Amino acid sequence: MAKKIPEKFDPEKYMKMAIDAMNNSIEEPRTDGKVSPKVGAVLIKPDGTVESASRGELRYGDHAEFTLLERKNRSEKLDGSILFATLEPCAPGARRHPKLGCAERIVNARIMEVWIGIADPDPDVDRKGIKYLEDNGIKVRMFYPQYQKTIKEVNKEFLQQAIERAKDKNKKDNVVLSNFENPVPSMDLKQFSEKAIQYYINQSKLPFALNSKELWLHFEHAGIVKREKPTNQDGYIPTGFGILLFGANPREKYQQAVVKAKVKYGNNDSIPKDFEGPLVLIPKEIELWLEQVLHSEVSREQFQRKTSTLFPIAPLREAIINALAHRDYEQEGAKTYLEINDDKIVVKSAGLPVSPISLEDVKSFKASSLSRNPKITYIFNRMGLMEESELGMETFKGMPAKYKLPLPFYEYKAPYLSLTFSRSLEAVKSVSGIEELGNLNEDELKAYELFRNKLSLTKSEFAEKLGLPTRTAERMLKKMVDLKLILKKGAGPNTKYVINA
Repeated sequence: MAKKIPEKFDPEKYMKMAIDAMNNSIEEPRTDGKVSPKVGAVLIKPDGTVESASRGELRYGDHAEFTLLERKNRSEKLDGSILFATLEPCAPGARRHPKLGCAERIVNARIMEVWIGIADPDPDVDRKGIKYLEDNGIKVRMFYPQYQKTIKEVNKEFLQQAIERAKDKNKKDNVVLSNFENPVPSMDLKQFSEKAIQYYINQSKLPFALNSKELWLHFEHAGIVKREKPTNQDGYIPTGFGILLFGANPREKYQQAVVKAKVKYGNNDSIPKDFEGPLVLIPKEIELWLEQVLHSEVSREQFQRKTSTLFPIAPLREAIINALAHRDYEQEGAKTYLEINDDKIVVKSAGLPVSPISLEDVKSFKASSLSRNPKITYIFNRMGLMEESELGMETFKGMPAKYKLPLPFYEYKAPYLSLTFSRSLEAVKSVSGIEELGNLNEDELKAYELFRNKLSLTKSEFAEKLGLPTRTAERMLKKMVDLKLILKKGAGPNTKYVINA
């Protein structure tokens, strides 16, 4: 009987090994100018042995997963193994018959768990290899963001070409991530907003005229419309995502397609505001509204009069765009919410984080880049609204340093994932829902925020970060441990203190 892989193993070790293998990839000679990805894969077998493979290692063009599973371990029993791969395995139908996709080979090998570096950015492929693995009972996890950045940097040219190919080539869908990818027979192109389409053309700097054949072909490739019949060159039907993004009134079809905002200061009545209409127009409309309703201040430094909001717009813009791009639109009746008061700003959207991202990863700001709705993400990316599939974790993690504001809080209460921004350090006490924070003074709150933004700190590291004498640092740490706000791990000078999540 095969030995079990220990439950406690260091995934970062194998992420680094996979990246090392990726860097050893051998690019095949090509005459078409197409750049091949650099891919590395690592296999941890149940007996603890580890093997790796690179793309093109044994033969030009061979995928790393194929080399690892079929070339190096074809006669081995791999049930219960763990695989690390720097690029999402290709889904069924991605390769020419009779070749199998790497995701199919992984399933056939009975791999237990797969860690994936980055998803394929092509909006017709993105996450479909992942979905195929999950549909076949394989646990899927993603590399941590810092390793994803390395993979993207090494494969920058390949990724750029992959996005361009998505515009020029219409691929057959073998796996559907969402029903919104399908055409909506009850709708036609008259439901599209010309204002929204022209805005998209302008923001994306596309060389297409409104209603031109080139534009509709671009929309077909992006999954915004589909042909009524494969041979019909002119007749298109909007897809669900097309209606959400460009429909003049998406709520006629999808009642959940609205952002319901409200602002309430002090004892004043709430002021509600609904944002509905084409998704491509909503982010700018909300940003203009935020500039009006957020309290402002006037600076006259350096002889210049400058008005700015008392809360930075950039993190809110990121949160709102993420909510629009990554929410679960299939939850009917579940709307998106934006709520503002004196102490906090809350953005709520429907659905748990998209699998395989866990709620714990999101709460600790370790969530990797993965999009629930690649079609929306692709359009937003073309418009410069977001980096494709990014979740804004770096923006949120950087708030203490850049804006002198606390980290926001993620929370899930079915069916909504909420992101709450505290408008001041003192507001954290009421906003967080953690009663014990009421026992902390301002300096201790700053110390607590430091732990929220760091995985772990020793006593000396803690004292150095805050510029505290050793005894003061000891008192603060003891108080937070006694309040069970942080945990003490280990003993001696190497004792680590971590947030009690």
